[in-house]
Amino acid sequence: MKRGRKTNEANSSSSEDTADKESKRHKVTDEKTTAVQSPDWANLLQDIILQVFQYLPLLDRAHASQVCRSWNQVFHMPDLWRCFEFELNQPATSYLRATHPELIKQIIKRHSNHLQYVSFKVVDSSKESAEAACDILSQLVNCSLKTLGLISTARPSFMDLPKSHFISALTVVFVNSKSLSSLKIDDTPVDDPSLKVLVANNSDTLKLLKMSSCPHVSPAGILCVADQCHGLRELALNYHLLSDELLLALSSEKHVRLEHLRIDVVSENPGQTQFHTIQKSSWDAFIKHSPKVNLVMYFFLYEEEFDPFFRYEIPVTHLYFGRSVSKDVLGRVGMTCPRLVELVVCANGLRPLDEELIRIAERCKFLSAVGLGECEVSCSAFVEFVKMCGGRLSQLSIMEEVLIPDQKYSLEQIHWEVSKHLGRVWFPDMMPTW
Repeated sequence: MKRGRKTNEANSSSSEDTADKESKRHKVTDEKTTAVQSPDWANLLQDIILQVFQYLPLLDRAHASQVCRSWNQVFHMPDLWRCFEFELNQPATSYLRATHPELIKQIIKRHSNHLQYVSFKVVDSSKESAEAACDILSQLVNCSLKTLGLISTARPSFMDLPKSHFISALTVVFVNSKSLSSLKIDDTPVDDPSLKVLVANNSDTLKLLKMSSCPHVSPAGILCVADQCHGLRELALNYHLLSDELLLALSSEKHVRLEHLRIDVVSENPGQTQFHTIQKSSWDAFIKHSPKVNLVMYFFLYEEEFDPFFRYEIPVTHLYFGRSVSKDVLGRVGMTCPRLVELVVCANGLRPLDEELIRIAERCKFLSAVGLGECEVSCSAFVEFVKMCGGRLSQLSIMEEVLIPDQKYSLEQIHWEVSKHLGRVWFPDMMPTW
């Protein structure tokens, strides 16, 4: 019995030892499996982390940089700071997002020499936000920017600043950049002397200049830019800066072919703004030099101020009428704008535009986009217009209220008829899409 008991105890002990060994073996195996399955994020190649960081919003990127030392090193790599948008507002008066002040300090301290493509977005109308933008600009003494954009989503913003403060900050960038290719400074107090500084330091590289609503710039100031910056391809300005001399300068043999010219024709007070006339010969020289240029004109005038315009042929390709425009002016558009590609009329009045639309369809052979707002057109005339333009009308945005039913077509019938001539399904819009 004793021998049997000892044998049983021995067998039991042996079984326990075997179970312990098996348990330890499984534990080691599980640990190895876990080690294989759990990647070491800190040892990822920095090139891979960099690719991921480039798709992250700035705040998420900042949070990720706190994971480990390796990720923090990637966060400060120059490639991540070449392009940056400073968003500025006053937290006390705005709920909109803004770049944190501490981050701005860090960027200026560690990354100002890496910045190349920079924009400042003032998302409120406060003078303080515009001043903050100027303060940052004035500290960018070690950078060589390629593009700079000053964007104010609400006025007055930059225009509310002391002119000397703004010019001083902007001049810092003009002097230190040396390779600026794109400059967007709409609605700012930039002036002629600061443009001369721009030209003196960046004439060989400047390709795009947008400066609509800059009241301190004269025709002579913008002419200086055109005379010296022969690589300029895109230009946006107000009509008061446009001159025969400017068009001829842009048409010189030294100058590259302009690709895009935008002109804002704006009047704030009816009858108080005098608009000059550009000679046809200047337009002819301009279009001969740049035959493929997109000439975009935005009109915000009162009806009595249109007299100097559309009296002879002009090479405009895109026309936008932001205020009410008369039947007479639209009739002249059909006679004088053979290169017209896009036409948007926000308002006209209560007199139908049947004849005017037909004339535009007859003479504007490149017309491919039309938008009509508060106007009136008979259904028959509209169908005829679409039939004459045919499938080239890639964009046709017409408010339903514009179309007046007549004896030939009702509102229910016109959608089928227009769709047939366009070669695609078309419906009138319930609200403006331009």
